[in-house]
Amino acid sequence: MTENLRETALIHEHETLGARLVPFAGWRMPVQYKGIKSEHEAVRTRAGLFDVSHMGEFLIEGPRAVAAIHGLVTNDVSKLAVGQALYTLCCDDAGYILDDLIVYRLEGDKVLVVCNASNRGKIAAHFESRLGDDVSFEDASDRWALLALQGPNAAAIMRDVGAPAALTELAPFRVAKAEVAGIEVWAARTGYTGEDGFELFCANENAVTLWRALLSEGEPHGLEPVGLGARDTLRLEARLMLYGNDISEDTHPFEAGLGWVVKLDAGDFVGRSALQALKDASLERRLVGFEMAGRGIARHGYPIVADGKSVGTVTSGSPGPTVGKNIGLGYVPKVLSRIGTTLGVEIRGKVVDAVVVRTPFYKR
Repeated sequence: MTENLRETALIHEHETLGARLVPFAGWRMPVQYKGIKSEHEAVRTRAGLFDVSHMGEFLIEGPRAVAAIHGLVTNDVSKLAVGQALYTLCCDDAGYILDDLIVYRLEGDKVLVVCNASNRGKIAAHFESRLGDDVSFEDASDRWALLALQGPNAAAIMRDVGAPAALTELAPFRVAKAEVAGIEVWAARTGYTGEDGFELFCANENAVTLWRALLSEGEPHGLEPVGLGARDTLRLEARLMLYGNDISEDTHPFEAGLGWVVKLDAGDFVGRSALQALKDASLERRLVGFEMAGRGIARHGYPIVADGKSVGTVTSGSPGPTVGKNIGLGYVPKVLSRIGTTLGVEIRGKVVDAVVVRTPFYKR
């Protein structure tokens, strides 16, 4: 049933372009237009345009905005200068992952936090209950659209659509306000594909104009609209986490290989003492990347086996169009996590060989 699904401001654009629309995190979203493989290739070699307006956006303002967010996430937000962003985790008191986030310091006393669509209500409630009365909190998700322009031609397309040099020359994980195609946006040099690109936040009422302008000016550069299917294969090749699959409230940062965003010496934050104990303890399992050595595609939920016994579960898996191999992620006992270890993945009752490999599978 679609009547209970939410729709972004670009839904009619997707329908006009012939997108296949599917339910995703409570939204009706485009999973593909021409096809996942061709859209994946467009992003890797030219450029792709995504509608990711289903993501959650929270604005925190006030003289203590930075300090307040610093106390809720694992990375060191206190070091963010105006115009900078960072990737981080939000953990519970036991040190387990509530969501992965990007925090942007828009102005001296204004911070933007972007969360996953499926976790919007949970993270909003978590923040509101702990931020304190001396900062303001707004869930701006319903009034903002978010477009992601990704690929090696992204900067050229931005120039052609009228973005100023200060924006097209942004360094990675930087953010700035500017006009693009005559529309005011917050533009960040961030993304979820493993490629260069921009994420553009604008008012919902301007989303269609911005979308059409980008597609029009991007056409000579090979720009194509891209759905969530290719977004998933792109992020998997780059070993970027998918919440609900690779990380969840049942995983902690160290076993997921995300200890690099846990700054235990940067002051107190929710879950800090528990995370210190988890870091000091011996890891029981690790999230590993693997390639299929036999014929078969590992899918989410398939058992990982060794010596005839189930030792884990595939968290993400698909063909990797750029690397030309079937790839996946999954948690296995630490002793089985070494590079070169042979595992098996049970696919429709048959065990197919796989081997643990270094990740990311693809790096530009």
